Amino acid sequence: MISPYLRALRAPFLAGSLVTVLVGSAYSFSLGAFSPLLFIITLLGVGALHLGANLLNDYYDARGSDPINVRVTPFSGGSRVIQEGELSAHWVLLMGLFFLAVGIASGIWLIFLGRPWVMFFGGLGLFTGWVYSASPFQWMSKGLGELVIFFAFGPLITLGTFYVMSNSVSWAAFLVGFPQGFLVAAIIWVNEFPDFQADAEAGKRNLVVRLGLKASRYGYIIIMLCAFASVIVLVGAMGMSYLIMLSFASLPLAYKAAKTVWRQYQSLEGLIPAQAVTIQTVIANGFLLSLGLALSRFAGK
Repeated sequence: MISPYLRALRAPFLAGSLVTVLVGSAYSFSLGAFSPLLFIITLLGVGALHLGANLLNDYYDARGSDPINVRVTPFSGGSRVIQEGELSAHWVLLMGLFFLAVGIASGIWLIFLGRPWVMFFGGLGLFTGWVYSASPFQWMSKGLGELVIFFAFGPLITLGTFYVMSNSVSWAAFLVGFPQGFLVAAIIWVNEFPDFQADAEAGKRNLVVRLGLKASRYGYIIIMLCAFASVIVLVGAMGMSYLIMLSFASLPLAYKAAKTVWRQYQSLEGLIPAQAVTIQTVIANGFLLSLGLALSRFAGK
């Protein structure tokens, strides 16, 4: 049986941030800028901030939609450790603050290694994690959560990672995070389907609640299509290597997830495979995109 402390972390969702760090590092590597030490510290910092955000989300949802949510899946509805009495809300909050502190400490380490602007990138990541869930902001309830997730788990991470590796910034480093940003937003989007009734009753008016389940199927498909279209834009408009088109090998997974959402959008059990395959798409796409970027260093265009 999994410890409630581990369940509270919702660690499998770390793929959404850590794979994006890999993408940003691979882009840096393609330009000849990479440090194993800086890579490890960045993974530690981003991962800690992500875990802290997960725990804060559980803490604030325990006062909102989670107590009335009966349509729980392995991927949505929170960790349930508070609702099942395994951990107190106060303890979950303390855990969240601890991981945020680890993330801040990692940023301070990078600053001492000569990357002063980590304060800006890390602070922005910390801010987005806070306003997504915490009062009085709670952008997750105001139709802004999906946009926050896209930004925080996509271009912000790739740009910040590129800065750490190269001590410089570029629009390309920002834009290379778009595919992962869209795909991580798709995770949030599909997870809002089973939570629809509880979110609506708790006043958590995310975009799926605002659009309704039937119309939100189109939103999910558009987000998935944007992830792959943005790769084409990176090649055609930004001049990145055609090798990043390797990421299109994950398209069958995206198609499978989209088909399941389209057909099973009202079924709790039917949505679980779509949730799982969406996460698989994030991982596969990110690794393949990173591979293409890394290989481009040796192959040119």
